[in-house]
Amino acid sequence: MIKAVLFDLDGVIVSTDRCHFRAWKRMADEEGIYFDEKINDRLRGVSRMASLEIVLERATRAYNEEEKKALAERKNNYYKDLIRELTPADILPGAMENLNELRENGILVAVGSSSKNTPLILRQIGLDGFFDAVSDGNNISHSKPDPEVFLKAAEMLGIAPGDCLVVEDADAGIEAGRRGGMKTLSVKGAKGADFFADDLSAFSIYKRIAR
Repeated sequence: MIKAVLFDLDGVIVSTDRCHFRAWKRMADEEGIYFDEKINDRLRGVSRMASLEIVLERATRAYNEEEKKALAERKNNYYKDLIRELTPADILPGAMENLNELRENGILVAVGSSSKNTPLILRQIGLDGFFDAVSDGNNISHSKPDPEVFLKAAEMLGIAPGDCLVVEDADAGIEAGRRGGMKTLSVKGAKGADFFADDLSAFSIYKRIAR
C-alpha cells in the first residue's frame, strides 16, 4: 500500500516552463547564443548548472567556471522575477483535487524538486506549509536522475521508499524515483514509469494506488 505520494513541482503542480524559457532565452540572447523551444525541452528536470552546460553547447567561445556561475545566477535572477508573477490560479488542473483527495484519505504528500526556488514558488501559489515535507535543491547535493531528493523526502516523512509513489513529468524524475526504489507515475509522457496519465485533470491518484 502506498503511504506517501511525492510530487515533482514544475510541470506537475504548477507550470513554470514558460518562465524558464524566457529567462534562459534572455540570457542566451545577451551572450549571442542560439536558444529555442527544442533546446529548452532538454532542460526539463535537469539542474541549473547542467542546464547551463546544454545551453552553452551552442556558444561560440568557452566559458570558465566563474563565468558559468555568473551566467547561471543571471538567468536565475531573471527567472525569479518572472515566478513572482505566479498566483494560485497557475496551479495545474487536477493538482489540488488530487492533493486534497490524498490527504483526506490519510496519504502523506510531499514535494521532491531539484529547484532551489521551490519555497518561493510554493509561496506564490499559496501552498507553502501545505505539504507534509518539502525536499528541494536547497537540501540536496545531487540532482535528478539521482534519487537523493526523493529519498530525503521519504526520510522526512518517515516512510520507506518502497511505500512511496513519485509523480513526475520528466524522464530524469521517473528514473530518480525508480532508482530510489519507489513506484512512479508519469504525466505528460515521461518514459519508464509504472503508471501513466496524460495529465491530472481527469485522473485520481488515490483511486489508482488504492486498487
